[in-house]
Amino acid sequence: MSLPLMTHYSFKLPLKHIGLTVLTSLALIACSPATDSNNTADANAPVTDTTPAATEPVSRETPVEQGHIETINQPITILALGDSLTEGLGVDPNDNYPAQLEATLKEMGYTNVEVVNSGLSGETSTGLVNRLDWVAQTKPDITILTIGANDAMRGIDVATIEKNIRTAVKHLQDNGSDVILGGMQIYDNLGNDYVRSFSDIYPRIAKDMHVPMIPFFLEGVGGIADLNQADAIHPTKEGYTIIVNNNILPVLKPELEKIKSTGLANSIEPADSTKSNQSALENTSTETM
Repeated sequence: MSLPLMTHYSFKLPLKHIGLTVLTSLALIACSPATDSNNTADANAPVTDTTPAATEPVSRETPVEQGHIETINQPITILALGDSLTEGLGVDPNDNYPAQLEATLKEMGYTNVEVVNSGLSGETSTGLVNRLDWVAQTKPDITILTIGANDAMRGIDVATIEKNIRTAVKHLQDNGSDVILGGMQIYDNLGNDYVRSFSDIYPRIAKDMHVPMIPFFLEGVGGIADLNQADAIHPTKEGYTIIVNNNILPVLKPELEKIKSTGLANSIEPADSTKSNQSALENTSTETM
């Protein structure tokens, strides 16, 4: 039986009350057009055609439907590496973050992207290091690494956690993968010194090892009851959607752009290309990263 992961809450409350606390709130403001109450007419006035001139309808199509999205045919493999937050404990396999990320990227035009889910419930940084050779067989172009919360829950020395994460980053980089580090935070009531030392690990590693970082993987989701399962720890489908759109994609997009610009332009075509262009593309050799 694996141990659950922890999320961070920016205030000090007993652990049993954490799941009832909302860190952030959303306000939805509905606006409706004003009506014209002065639109009256004389009953004896001649009838005239008051139908407004036809206007061109506003397009509600998505960019893909409008043909504005370019299709990136270059094969790209993204490794989602971590613990139960990555695995998607408690949600349908199609609803965890790796699955949602792959679907979103394909909608964005990355037709040959694959996001490999290598999350393992209860995983610690030590356990992750021990399986690096295995996961490296996926030969990822990009790795999203999110690990450390289970270590903190066990009270593992911060120096050990940092050493393991650095080992993982270097191993991945040495095997040709660009690493994105997912920052984690933990309960304030574990002790201020430990909490602060733990959260400082991630920006320090990111700076020293020149890797982009997601400041807090669960930002906007951790502690919000409606976005987490009954355990108040693991996100729901809706929670993972926010994580993908708001936390991961802003950091991931620049890394994807770098891959696109590495001399593989011949694998890129507009979404509205003609069949003849598609046929020509199929006869053009492409290089795999």
